[in-house]
Amino acid sequence: MLDINSKFRRTAVAAVTFGMAGLLFAGCTTTDSRATATAAEKRQELDTAAAATLSKLYESAPQSKQLVERARGVLVFPAVLSASFIVGAQHGSGVLQVGGQDKGYYSITGGSIGFQAGAQSKAMVLLFMTDDALAKFRASSGWTIGADATVAVANVGVNGSIDSYTAQQPIVGFVMNNGGLMAGVSVDGSKISPLLL
Repeated sequence: MLDINSKFRRTAVAAVTFGMAGLLFAGCTTTDSRATATAAEKRQELDTAAAATLSKLYESAPQSKQLVERARGVLVFPAVLSASFIVGAQHGSGVLQVGGQDKGYYSITGGSIGFQAGAQSKAMVLLFMTDDALAKFRASSGWTIGADATVAVANVGVNGSIDSYTAQQPIVGFVMNNGGLMAGVSVDGSKISPLLL
């Protein structure tokens, strides 16, 4: 009897928290001129935002520019919106650049469970440092960080230098908010899928 009540309570709490997370996302969205933007306008907006994100990355960690130049592919998500109330969710759109050229657009989604509340926006940059890592990513129809591949989130020192171990990994990630690079962030569980624009 106690076990059934406990399961019922957990189910009810989960339903309420999913509902609250949905309300948070609904409250974060507004209808504006971008809602009716054409695919070309959306691509242009993403390209411009991606360039600004890379510039901000270079300011926060100057050594990152060398990594970006060496990377076989650079996937930039300029704005990943996270909203949560016990159960969290995130979503954003980004662009993959190979050899300085746009090669596709992608969406990122994810979720988390834990004591948290609020909404925030962050930027993510993933660097595919090997041809093999890039080829596996591009061949997938849906790619989950931590399950399909490991992303080494860069540890940046006070002087802006990047941990040499991280810099040698096949996929290197950076996460930034308005204050700059974020430390100790996990990107595992985020799913990246092709986006038709």
